[in-house]
Amino acid sequence: MDNPYLGYGHRKRPGEKYFRGYKMSEREADALLRKDLNKFIALFSDLKKSDALLLGVLSYNIGPGAVKKSSVYRKLKAGERNIFKSYTSHCKYKGKFHRGLYKRRCQELIALFTP
Repeated sequence: MDNPYLGYGHRKRPGEKYFRGYKMSEREADALLRKDLNKFIALFSDLKKSDALLLGVLSYNIGPGAVKKSSVYRKLKAGERNIFKSYTSHCKYKGKFHRGLYKRRCQELIALFTP
């Protein structure tokens, strides 16, 4: 059986109480998002907190494995701050450039990144 997505993109894990068709409250969805985001941020504890937050957000969207292999991660780890092009390269959906994802990546950089 496929594990459904819940709340703001949380993938149901085996053993979690949620069932198909579960009506999650906004409060529950927010708590689940924060829990997931904190888990992803912790994967980048070798970086500054603000950089770990940025990569945690990207991980939530594209997966931590892809972020760990990315040039964004390598650049930040090396202390390089010129990451705009690398970060905004993660804007594809089904292999094609997606304008909405590009806009989201730009917003994330503006809100979360300190050059």
